Amino acid sequence: MKKTVLLLAMLILAVPLSADSNLPPAYWANRELPDARQEAEAQALMEQLRCLVCQGQSIADSDAELAGDMRDLVRRRIAAGESPNAVRAWLIQRYGTWISFKPTDEPAAWPLWLAPLALILIGAWLIRRRIKLKAGA
Repeated sequence: MKKTVLLLAMLILAVPLSADSNLPPAYWANRELPDARQEAEAQALMEQLRCLVCQGQSIADSDAELAGDMRDLVRRRIAAGESPNAVRAWLIQRYGTWISFKPTDEPAAWPLWLAPLALILIGAWLIRRRIKLKAGA
């Protein structure tokens, strides 16, 4: 019984060790493009794209292997002549709008845009109502 529990514990603890690959990073993951203009476009785009592993970091800031692969992909496409908007649109089509830190203007996001305005209006109405009540008392 103890051997079974020990073996099970070892297997559970070994899973995170096998999560990283032994492959070298993608070629353009940590290298800059030779053309400074293209590299600036790639950097600006990478700052707008969310790392799918870290979720709170851009792919430019993340050390995750997947973020390196995405940096490589962005640099390769921009080096091939694609515009940053086209690369961003392709990534959004592939991974969804969540990948972009840049807010979307799709109808599904309208409540997110309108909620702060609604809260401000409700707060102003409540303050106005409170002032009227105190003035009348």
